[in-house]
Amino acid sequence: MPSVVPLERDPAGCEPVKSVHQTDFIAHNSAEATFRGEIPGRLMKSFERPGRWLIILPPLLFLLVFFLVPFVFAFKISFADTAAHVPPFTDVLTTTPDHHLQFSLSLANYQYLFTDDVYGVAYLYSLKTAFFSTLICLLLGYPMAYAIARASKSTQNILLLVIILPFWTSFLLRVYALEGIIRDNGILNTVLLHLGLIHEPLRIMRTSLAVYLGIIYSYLPFMVLPLFATLEKLDHSLLEAAADLGSAPWRVFLDVTLPLSIPGIIAGSMLVFIPAVGEFVIPSLLGGPDNLMIGRVLWDEFFGNHDWPVASAVAIAFLFLLAGPIAIYQYYSVKQLEA
Repeated sequence: MPSVVPLERDPAGCEPVKSVHQTDFIAHNSAEATFRGEIPGRLMKSFERPGRWLIILPPLLFLLVFFLVPFVFAFKISFADTAAHVPPFTDVLTTTPDHHLQFSLSLANYQYLFTDDVYGVAYLYSLKTAFFSTLICLLLGYPMAYAIARASKSTQNILLLVIILPFWTSFLLRVYALEGIIRDNGILNTVLLHLGLIHEPLRIMRTSLAVYLGIIYSYLPFMVLPLFATLEKLDHSLLEAAADLGSAPWRVFLDVTLPLSIPGIIAGSMLVFIPAVGEFVIPSLLGGPDNLMIGRVLWDEFFGNHDWPVASAVAIAFLFLLAGPIAIYQYYSVKQLEA
């Protein structure tokens, strides 16, 4: 059994004084405890670092192979000239007969973007369409997300299933299904004609309205889900406190709910705006010749005109145009995860 060492008191008899043996005993125990705590901690850190890299490495390699490498190739092609061979562009980096590297860079493709009105119109139309589609998705999605967040847990699961259910089918099939609804002899016009509300079919297909309907129908869940995630985590005691202090329900919403849901609003808006601005399928299937978006211009340049240098310049300029919204989305996504 461990021996008990009696405590010595000071001459005044007030406080116990540790003897030399006690001090050595305590120091030995503290050193042993430090050794037991620090050494395993260092070993755990050494084991955590490889494990952390094993988790980070697969997505890092995925982004390297499928984003960075194609971006480098597109960036290089954007400085080349069109040539009548396969691939249809000149070499940017060549080797001279005396084994020296020679760069042949051309800025004509980027200058062409500012001289041809087609690209400016396509950029502006894409930004306008994506902006108003995002705004409408926000106006429709916020009440939906708020209602789901305030519902009971069992009802929440059912409502979230309804929101996610369209993702179980192909994106292309959903766009074709929408075409079957809004075309001249589609379900919508058939029902309206049968009810006598209209006397001739509504002209929806091949218009800007059809493009807006397609984007809103396809991307509305991307707005609802981030908003629901933010609204569901709100502290209801804050709402009760504001109500107890005499605030009206609309005032509570403006002063408490809306400011606290701003991260979800920004995250949902970026999730809708970024893919909508480069949308190709929806304007091609539902839109007309006047609904020229930048994704369709890229398709025409690559596969119609076979002008890869100009198409690469359009893609690079488009990517830098979206760099700001993507950075904002990344910032608020990290902020939302930390919250």
